[in-house]
Amino acid sequence: MGLFDFFKKKETAPEAQEALDKGLEKTKEGFLSKITKAVAGKSTVDDDVLDNLEEVLVTSDVGVSTTLKIIDRIQSRVAKDKYLSTSELHRLLRDEIQLMLSENNSNDFRKFEYGQHKPYVIMVVGVNGVGKTTTIGKLAHKLKAENLKVVLGAADTFRAAAVEQIKLWGERVGVRVVAQAMGSDPASVAFDTLQSAVANGEDVVIIDTAGRLHNKIGLMNELGKIKNVMEKVIPNAPHEILLVLDGSTGQNAFEQCKQFTEATDVNALAITKLDGTAKGGVVIGISDQFKIPVKYIGVGENVNDLQLFDKKAFVDSLFN
Repeated sequence: MGLFDFFKKKETAPEAQEALDKGLEKTKEGFLSKITKAVAGKSTVDDDVLDNLEEVLVTSDVGVSTTLKIIDRIQSRVAKDKYLSTSELHRLLRDEIQLMLSENNSNDFRKFEYGQHKPYVIMVVGVNGVGKTTTIGKLAHKLKAENLKVVLGAADTFRAAAVEQIKLWGERVGVRVVAQAMGSDPASVAFDTLQSAVANGEDVVIIDTAGRLHNKIGLMNELGKIKNVMEKVIPNAPHEILLVLDGSTGQNAFEQCKQFTEATDVNALAITKLDGTAKGGVVIGISDQFKIPVKYIGVGENVNDLQLFDKKAFVDSLFN
């Protein structure tokens, strides 16, 4: 079984769909109830309905530019079909959002090939409090469950709590953790982790990094240094730079994404805490605006509640 192939067999499992539906409950309730109010008393999709729908999308944290894009597409359909009933609006909105997600992530993660990298190196970035360490632990758990050898690098050395949390996750899921004293050079931790992963024949390396959103130059220098030392051990490492965002922060998640994508070459996103918020629309907006694949979503606190992002399942769950 290839690296991450296990997601293919698990993503459509009934329990995964059930967890997704449950995790998106708050978003779905708010979203669908707002749409119902937007079309109340109307039989056709007219300018009033579109204005109301625009407000629904913006207040669901889809984002202004993405909302305008969706409204423009629906307006085009209304103009083309001449008559569009409000009962058809749900289906049309679902189709347009799903199409937009597909356009923005041309490589569906189910078909994404990781190549022959061993070890495969993931550098995880994001501000404190977004669920970064928890995401690392849950991902390590999923990988280990498929008999892949995983090692974690505790390179967020600025907070004692961060190192301790990584160690606790390592114990909990049964994977090795490389750590140094608090205040150590993060690049040194990353270097040691990769060297030991190569020596031990491990399959996946996951490196935690400091969650401080300090000035952009400082962030770029710090992350750049970590990347440079990793490349000395494994050419082209890290293979994945995973930015973790808290879905419950709404528009703040957009700003964090902007800061980190300007500071480093983020090529994957994980959006967490979707179960505790009605702001799940942020997944749609961030995917559209930054054109970076959303690979994982967090839909609960259970160790198995980190899911591979399935665009169709997400949109279906939102509208069902």
